[in-house]
Amino acid sequence: MRLVLSIRSLLFTLGVLVLSASSFAQVRVGVSIAIAPPELPVYEQPICPADGYIWTPGYWAYGDADYYWVPGTWIEAPEVGFLWTPGYWGWRDGGYFFTDGYWGPQVGFYGGINYGFGYFGHGFEGGRWDGGHFFYNRAVANVNVTVIHNVYETRVNETNVTRVSFNGGNGGVNVRATAQEEAAGRERHIPAVAAQTQHVEAARGNPELRASANHGKPPIAATARPGELKGGGVVAAKEGGTVHEPAARTETNNAHPENNNAARPNNVVHANDIPRGEHPAAPNTGSPNLDKKYQQQQDKLQAKQDKERQNLQQKQDQDHQKLNQQKANDAQKQQVEQKHQQQTQQLAQRHVEQQQQLQQRQQQPSHSAQAHPPKG
Repeated sequence: MRLVLSIRSLLFTLGVLVLSASSFAQVRVGVSIAIAPPELPVYEQPICPADGYIWTPGYWAYGDADYYWVPGTWIEAPEVGFLWTPGYWGWRDGGYFFTDGYWGPQVGFYGGINYGFGYFGHGFEGGRWDGGHFFYNRAVANVNVTVIHNVYETRVNETNVTRVSFNGGNGGVNVRATAQEEAAGRERHIPAVAAQTQHVEAARGNPELRASANHGKPPIAATARPGELKGGGVVAAKEGGTVHEPAARTETNNAHPENNNAARPNNVVHANDIPRGEHPAAPNTGSPNLDKKYQQQQDKLQAKQDKERQNLQQKQDQDHQKLNQQKANDAQKQQVEQKHQQQTQQLAQRHVEQQQQLQQRQQQPSHSAQAHPPKG
């Protein structure tokens, strides 16, 4: 029964993969979580490393059955005149969904979340483009004026001082997009650049950044440059945020284990986004030797699929590194991400078929034994 549920889960993932192919411009949108993300921690902004870098605030992401903190960092703008619209968590359809951020000529809607450092719920007060150069607001941005001279100072009154990290739902920020923000979302924009994607992957791979380990107070709250989670440019959180516990309705239900999923990954793009199938229950055919054989087959298949997932992820990581080295343009990056999504979809589909075939092979001898019981 548990094997059937695992197969259903993977089939569901594949279905959404197909549906999401047409809306690839905003990948990694559509992860539904039953538990609200933790509050935003309090931290200082590291100094801007160079002219033309835009601040991208830290946020809580979700992966491997836990929230993890993606440190705020400075990112070089992909185009002159482009600003960053942060991603945000929002409540809808009985769960928390994350909407990805993007680069564009105007800052769009980011849930009304007060990420700080210029992102106070609407727009961006940390700087502006003028004459092909980015000017930093010293009242908000931490810049070294002996190195960066294009600065100004405009005091900003924050109206939204909450540290809540999600929009809507119970206790969320009750803010809707303005007409201007909606228009900004329809303008030409591009997704997170390769440096941001690698920054997220580095955060996901660091166990210290998981909410279960840092209890809402990440030791790496912000970095001067993306992906650099060690060294002098790293800033720790001064104050942590509340980590929400599962609601009573998410408690274990042995009668209906399919209802116990805290997360339903919908839009996987890379191999390590494929949900690892739940290990099937030990076979119980009544024959110890046959049960042992079936268990060995299940273990062997799962180990094989884990290895294939790891190998594909390594190849995809190498693609990301090559893009960085070659300083690829956005069209090239988009093409590689589309290839990654296709590879991931094909691998997930193959794994589903392998599990189905194994289940069928294991059921056939059992049915045969029932149809022709031994003579006594």
